[in-house]
Amino acid sequence: MSRSESLAAYLRTQARRRLDRVETRDDGRNAKCALALLDAAAYASGLPDDDPLLTLLDQAGCFGPLGCDDFDPGEVGYRLIRGWQGEPHALLLALPAAIAATA
Repeated sequence: MSRSESLAAYLRTQARRRLDRVETRDDGRNAKCALALLDAAAYASGLPDDDPLLTLLDQAGCFGPLGCDDFDPGEVGYRLIRGWQGEPHALLLALPAAIAATA
């Protein structure tokens, strides 16, 4: 599986979790987040593996120490992703910065 495919699969999984989440009075927050994550997954799946955004994620350790593991943003990245409602490109830029800020 390529890095872009691994990232897209992770984002789709998180989107499904948001869709399955039932909360009273969430004002559509879960649905908005799920749509943003599905949008980000579609965006990520179209990136070539040498894309600078994927390189930044790799340098942040999101693909393991050797850069060949499945995408895993760690706890900090997970917290950012689980509530994301912005643009796909912005998410992929925000992840390495958030991870680096806690290192």
